Amino acid sequence: MAPGKVRWGMIGCGDVTEVKSGPAFQKAANSELVAVMRRTGKLAEDYAKRHNVRNWYDNADALINDPEVDAVYIATPPSSHKDYTIKAAKAGKPVYVEKPMALNFAECNEMIAACKAANVPLYVAYYRRAQPKFIKIKELLESNKIGDVRFVSTTHYQKAAEDVKNKHNPPWRIKPELSGGGLFFDLGCHTLDILDFLLGPIKDVQGFASNQAGYYRAEDIVTGTYQFESGIHGVGSWCFSAYEDVELNEIIGSTGKITFSTFGPDPVLLTTVYGTEQWSFPPFQHVHQPLIERIVADLTRGFSQTPSTGLTGARTTWVMDKLVKSFGS
Repeated sequence: MAPGKVRWGMIGCGDVTEVKSGPAFQKAANSELVAVMRRTGKLAEDYAKRHNVRNWYDNADALINDPEVDAVYIATPPSSHKDYTIKAAKAGKPVYVEKPMALNFAECNEMIAACKAANVPLYVAYYRRAQPKFIKIKELLESNKIGDVRFVSTTHYQKAAEDVKNKHNPPWRIKPELSGGGLFFDLGCHTLDILDFLLGPIKDVQGFASNQAGYYRAEDIVTGTYQFESGIHGVGSWCFSAYEDVELNEIIGSTGKITFSTFGPDPVLLTTVYGTEQWSFPPFQHVHQPLIERIVADLTRGFSQTPSTGLTGARTTWVMDKLVKSFGS
């Protein structure tokens, strides 16, 4: 690694990298994006030119083995996360991989084992864990603002977007062989991961998954219950063919509750017998940046402050696997 700086290589140049993640590697202190890869070379070259990245490739092995690349960001669909992670680990390079971490829990474990064997760190792009909004919620919980936590509920339903109704050219996010499942895997994973961050690991899960609307092959509704290691109970419902868009989480305690959205700009609400307090947080232009900054600090200064690792990412995939186990079985 360059002294005091992490030089990143990025595999995949899709939409998520245009604003959410790619520019953050350039804007974070002691960080630089030096190479990008996409299977279509012209698209990789175009991305590199637009984002001022000096090297581009149409082959992942070439990027991973580029001596100027210190660490690898994998921004492809989950179907290739395992293979690219193992290759990067064998090359001795730290890995930052998109969410969900892999197609299933078994693949997550292979990735963790490969990075452990190579003695390289593995990070997962559950970037909300480093954002002030969710850190504030964690502070409220840890300062006992709602007393003893009893249960958490998640309600997430939305209208079916037009692109998912296109049977001839559906998006990769609803193709299980590429994504692991339907939109629950793409979106529900963020909420389940942030609940792990706020309340600790889940130990028991029961769920039902179905396809009700028939727009695509993957599940479009998931409901489940779970119990955290702490004894807290949880219940969640996700439906992606409803009549409106609603997304809400409530953490209920013995003396109050915290209400928040995983995705929306709504303020965090703390409700007790004394009334309601709220906190608003401006949106980030590059949502990955706070987490990338922590990862860079880990890699350059030896800090151990990155909240999203292979172990935490795998836990979220385990929960999702359990919730959709009934689908197609």
